[in-house]
Amino acid sequence: MTHSIDHLLQIMARLRDPEGGCPWDLQQTFASIAPYTIEEAYEVADAIDRGDLEDLKDELGDLLLQVVFHARMAEEQGAFGFGDVVEAIGDKMTRRHPHVFAGMSVADSDALNRMWDAEKKKERIAKHGDAHDSSALAGIARGLPEWQRAVKLQKKAATVGFDWPSHAQVIDKLHEEIEEVRAEFATRSAAPDDPGVQERLEEEIGDLLFVAANLARHARVDPGAALRRANHKFERRFRAMEALAADDGVQLADLALEAQDGYWNRAKAAECD
Repeated sequence: MTHSIDHLLQIMARLRDPEGGCPWDLQQTFASIAPYTIEEAYEVADAIDRGDLEDLKDELGDLLLQVVFHARMAEEQGAFGFGDVVEAIGDKMTRRHPHVFAGMSVADSDALNRMWDAEKKKERIAKHGDAHDSSALAGIARGLPEWQRAVKLQKKAATVGFDWPSHAQVIDKLHEEIEEVRAEFATRSAAPDDPGVQERLEEEIGDLLFVAANLARHARVDPGAALRRANHKFERRFRAMEALAADDGVQLADLALEAQDGYWNRAKAAECD
């Protein structure tokens, strides 16, 4: 068995071979494969979150396959190949770490972040010339999960001083946004036929989520990781509710909400035992 990347490149070339390749692989495009690339990245994160190193090995392989797949399609178009991808990232990492590879001294992590941002800006100017985006918010990909993009936007804005001084002001703003959402729900109750109320509700809930992401940033908490933990907790407790109800010979769907809450509290209490 070979462990060379060349072996994987050969497999992908065979899968994409018009003569005898895989029909499914042959019909794929960058756009059709992109969702799988994102999915594999999330599965890597899930394996890390679960602390499953054996699964992490497999998921990293799946993610690597996505890189090989995209590179192969690009090579077929004469754009670039896998070797060009490796060379580009190698050059970039060397260029962005002069404190490691060029003997430059860096005072602290804040100075390192400023140097990193300055280098990225230089790269954008070199790539786009006068047409480059000079905004402090430049370079934030639009394809990111929105919670992640929200945090990146907030971090970029903070580099020019546009930020709340502490978490206390963010919490105050969170309460303000909750009241605005509450007001829109009241408007919908009073005027259910208003065509604009749903759009306003979406906007206000979006503002609420944006501020919640900002609170996580101030707390130095990854909002994605926090939500993932909350999802795990809810799933664990809900499944425990179902099991408790089944032990009592009942189905949750047959119970009133008050009775369901009773099972929820029992499941929650069992975690503390």
